[in-house]
Amino acid sequence: MYGGKNVKILSIAIPCYNSAAYMRRCIDSLLPGGEDVEILIVDDGSTKDNTAEIADEYEKNYPGIVKAIHQENGGHGEAVNAGLRNATGVYYKVVDSDDWVDVDIYLDIIKTLKELVAGPQTVDMFISNFVYDKAGAKHKKVMRYKAFPENEVFQWDHAKKLHIGRYILMHSVIYRTMLLRECNLELPKHTFYVDNLFVFQPLPYVKNLYYKNVNFYHYFIGRDDQSVNEKVMISRIDQQIRVTKLMIDYLVGRKSELVKNRRLYQYMRNYLEIIMTVSSVLLIRSGTTEHLEKKKELWEYLKGKDKRLYLWMRNGIMGGTMNLPGRGGRKISVEGYKICQKLFGFN
Repeated sequence: MYGGKNVKILSIAIPCYNSAAYMRRCIDSLLPGGEDVEILIVDDGSTKDNTAEIADEYEKNYPGIVKAIHQENGGHGEAVNAGLRNATGVYYKVVDSDDWVDVDIYLDIIKTLKELVAGPQTVDMFISNFVYDKAGAKHKKVMRYKAFPENEVFQWDHAKKLHIGRYILMHSVIYRTMLLRECNLELPKHTFYVDNLFVFQPLPYVKNLYYKNVNFYHYFIGRDDQSVNEKVMISRIDQQIRVTKLMIDYLVGRKSELVKNRRLYQYMRNYLEIIMTVSSVLLIRSGTTEHLEKKKELWEYLKGKDKRLYLWMRNGIMGGTMNLPGRGGRKISVEGYKICQKLFGFN
């Protein structure tokens, strides 16, 4: 456990793939953490620019704080895995190379983590807000978690029901490093959208949580090649479906255990509902017969795994909207999704 000198309170992994154009802003926002943190720059087989050289430069200039990790290309998930394998800090955070953090809030979070580690209860999951920093948008949408008590250690049964769209993303979470290892977290290689698995799979192991209502993480949205760009997401829809099915398998496989913790099960079920909705609407948006068949198959997959969960989801507002028949029904589905986009700020 954290003992101060020479022990890092926080390990921060930065997955980088041809990220030279923007990774310095990300790294520079994390350097003020000083000796309390280790910054793990994971060069995931970059070939088109000098990402690798920039990583080595920071390691040379900030020994004991920055570590450059070079690996063959394995995708975002494998970069997160590499960071976790090399992490020595008590807590583990992932910051994508085109994102950044608020420095003052960052330093305050480090201080809070130190206080929590020195306290009587082990905190498994630390949650803070993030900002959808969308290029060109005057109003930056902030993801807050009003369902959680603030500035205190709490358990799932002390959380209120999370509103639609207010699910925890990788940007908002810091996990205890040993918890991630204890739950054998291993994200699939060469697969996008595994950040949902990163948050989802460790949840049954989380006993104590802590929420700080501060706008810590800036989630940049706006690059044409970004994985959350809608056209890019549609082109990678098979990977989105794969992640969705892995989440279905995980939730159904642990259902008998999870239902004993009603609030946690409700949260994980609602989280899966959101991911099913995103997958469905992207398949509808593509407009091809092949993708409409894939949407049908995805819902049949859920039905085959757990009919009761399927009926709950299929008869809900989102599930019902995503499965309206005909061209008119699909148009209503897309319009409903657009309303959610405006309300919650996501792509």
